[in-house]
Amino acid sequence: MLFTLKQASEWASQHLQKNVTPANINYLIQYGRIEAVVQNGVALIPKESLVGYYNASLKPREALWKAELGEELNWALSFEEVKEAETTKHVHRLHPYKGKFIPQLVAYFLDTHTDAFKQETCFQPGDIVLDPFCGSGTTLIESNEQGMHAIGVDVSAFNAFLGNAKAATYDFVQLWEASREITAALRHFYSRNGVFTFEEKLAETLADFNNQYFSISFKSKVRTGQIEQKRYGAEKEAEFLNTYRQLVADYGIDVQMQTDSASFMKQWYLPGVRAEIDFVHRLINKVEHHGTRSALMLILSRTLRSCRATTHADLGTLREPVTTPYYCRKHGKICKPLFSILRWWERYSKDSIQRWVEFSKLKTDTFQHCLTGDSRTINIVAMLRQAHPQLAELAQTQRIKGIFTSPPYVGLINYHEQHAYAYELFGLKRLDELEIGPLFRGKGRAARESYIHGVTEVLKNCKQVLAVDYDVFVVANDKFNMYPTIAEAAGMRIVRQYKRPVLNRTEKNWESTYCETIFHLKNS
Repeated sequence: MLFTLKQASEWASQHLQKNVTPANINYLIQYGRIEAVVQNGVALIPKESLVGYYNASLKPREALWKAELGEELNWALSFEEVKEAETTKHVHRLHPYKGKFIPQLVAYFLDTHTDAFKQETCFQPGDIVLDPFCGSGTTLIESNEQGMHAIGVDVSAFNAFLGNAKAATYDFVQLWEASREITAALRHFYSRNGVFTFEEKLAETLADFNNQYFSISFKSKVRTGQIEQKRYGAEKEAEFLNTYRQLVADYGIDVQMQTDSASFMKQWYLPGVRAEIDFVHRLINKVEHHGTRSALMLILSRTLRSCRATTHADLGTLREPVTTPYYCRKHGKICKPLFSILRWWERYSKDSIQRWVEFSKLKTDTFQHCLTGDSRTINIVAMLRQAHPQLAELAQTQRIKGIFTSPPYVGLINYHEQHAYAYELFGLKRLDELEIGPLFRGKGRAARESYIHGVTEVLKNCKQVLAVDYDVFVVANDKFNMYPTIAEAAGMRIVRQYKRPVLNRTEKNWESTYCETIFHLKNS
């Protein structure tokens, strides 16, 4: 029996007793998880392929993970039942960010419910929550939803900008009109520089090529071993290259990159793309209202990240600039580099404003602000007096009830470098040398000792503004067993540990079992 996409989604929804959309089915086809055949231009899915895939997916992961990671694994904290649309709800998906935790984890520990694992309530509406490693601002946003005030601190100026832009209140009519005016100006700029006609022709030629050599059954054949993906992809990539070079020559497109330049923008963006970025940046700087201008800057930053000259598979971890069409492991076909930011700017303008509007309907009348500074030494109240006097007054009079944070994992990420384009374009000051546990320092003994000292100093500094009966929650993958030492050195005691499985990871080894621990610390 063959199903259409709609029929397949209806069958899967009934089989799983939860909503499965045609888009979900199409995703499984695209990534070769289920088979499909094309009849009269319509994709049809064999029922037996659906049955095989979904029956396999129904195997209980909980038992398998506990067998490998231990029975103390708290499966409820996997949030397995929560759809991606909820883990990335409203402003939580305003901008990509490596290493952020999902909002449901923050809400679990901040809200007032109790269960078999969470046997006490630590926070109440009106409390102040501190995140000294604020990152993308998840704690700020979830605190707002819970009716709590929140203070963030981050050594990265971009991170502070991101968290504050998420939490801010906007005039949506003004923001929408400003984004539309910039979009119209960018479309005119794009249409008159020759790239428009070139991209139309390239897209048409590439679609014909992919339809011929990368049909809907291609990924299924790769999975079953009928096609050796790497070799076949390289052959077809080379085959299309001559066609591409001829189009570049015919339309006079500049694809020369300055790979030896110290400028990130010159290394990772094609000349035409850089010209569009500079054009939009100049228009944004002319916007008079500060809030609207900040929102537009965030949309531009989100656009820039998607428009770097790299492959789709390497967007998160840049390897080398790509200026020609390439075989894309992610999409199973030949993809092309980007020659314009227009499509992404327009898409992200609409999506970002919609997300801010959605969040505005949930916002409570509370204060949130992230400070830029070193959490080991920053005078939080003094800095707040300048940046947010009302929140500073609250922090002094009622003290900060506790912390919910996730420090960097030792030797994993260079937090400034992941947004290098924004630092350069916006003129933000980089403080890479102040990062705790950055990738460039590695994971050796010296790096771990430096990490222990750094996190300890952060907690000791934060204690100066915490209430006497504070509660501190630290999310960490403590494979080096550093947090008992950190807690003792900071004058705290670990009262409980929650071990949670981390599902649906974005790294390439996402199917491997992986867990992190939430340490609950109190005053010793």
